[in-house]
Amino acid sequence: MAIIRKMETEKSNLTWINFLHIYQPVNTDAHIIKEATDKSYTRIVRALESNAHIKFTINISGCLFLRWEEMGYEDLIKRIGKLVKKGQIDLTGTAAYHPLLPLVPGKEVIKQIKENEAILKKHFGKSFKPRGFFMPELAYSPGVAKLVAELGYKWLLMDEIAVTGQVGEADFDKVYLDKNSDLKVVIRSRKLSNSYVPETIVKILKKKLDKDRLVITATDGELYGLRHIDHTAVFENLLKQKNFNTITISEFIKSKSDYTPIKPLFHSWATTEEEIKKKEPFNLWQEKTNVVQNKLWDFARLAYNTIEDNHDDPNYNWARWHLVRGLASCTFWWASAKDFRLYGPISWSPDEIERGINELVRSVRALEKEETREVKMKAEKQWIAIKKMVWERHWIYYWKKT
Repeated sequence: MAIIRKMETEKSNLTWINFLHIYQPVNTDAHIIKEATDKSYTRIVRALESNAHIKFTINISGCLFLRWEEMGYEDLIKRIGKLVKKGQIDLTGTAAYHPLLPLVPGKEVIKQIKENEAILKKHFGKSFKPRGFFMPELAYSPGVAKLVAELGYKWLLMDEIAVTGQVGEADFDKVYLDKNSDLKVVIRSRKLSNSYVPETIVKILKKKLDKDRLVITATDGELYGLRHIDHTAVFENLLKQKNFNTITISEFIKSKSDYTPIKPLFHSWATTEEEIKKKEPFNLWQEKTNVVQNKLWDFARLAYNTIEDNHDDPNYNWARWHLVRGLASCTFWWASAKDFRLYGPISWSPDEIERGINELVRSVRALEKEETREVKMKAEKQWIAIKKMVWERHWIYYWKKT
């Protein structure tokens, strides 16, 4: 017991910057959102409330706020607001419905960022404006970065592979400067982020650090309860300790006066070194040889162009309501069929693919003008063909394997 008390009171040289991404698809089932909220998101909020010295940088996608409103989580939103005011949460901006930004039109990027801003202002005040921006899946492209900068954001979080295309070569103590957009850039450690981070921090604290060490991690919020069962409350016990520092990304950037210029590579937080070399950085969502994904993107383009060509349609807003739900990155990720069985199931779900394409076809169906009859028929044919292809592949190749 004395050893534990000594560890909790002796100050180490460790500073931890922890970024959490909190998101659920807006059209997912209510019980899934409830489970993630009760097991992970509420746990994170409660842990921060109980430890006023702890600070995290957090992204909460606007579409999750919409579902929380609908499901009666107003009190949780208020609690988050109090933590934001206290400076314990550094909340970022993002795109409201979690599309993979480099793969959707620039106009759509802007619309979804602005809608997310409107949702945040509704809950946190008319003058609320985050400094940082989270690109869904950390999917970076220079074009999107320029749009983000034009909308007034100051910094981005990126994966370490962005710097050289290799894991293990980034300097986490540096703040970088994106030469494409003039946005400040902070880099996360992929290795440490791909662990149960609280356990990793505890292991680091057990070592005697002879010099200052900065650890930057970025994970999905569901890691804290939903995806990892923390039987011994490692997370809560860690935060009670006073022997390390936490700071937000904004505070870290403010502490620096020099920035290292780079031209970040196209990447996401899942992009491999091999995919960088092949110039296929978004392979999980758009693989050249993945017939299903190619058909999905063709269908998404048809729906998007049809809706945006009909701004004057009486049902334009209702059509967009469906469109943004179909464009979510999950529609395409669940068609990647990558084998993650070491960490989870194969990334294949005909139900989730169907959920996305159902929204896309409904967006076209929703248009009122008679002139859209022909494109409606085209959309219906594509929708039926994709469903047939997906379910045939499921029963032949993936059933009993996912």
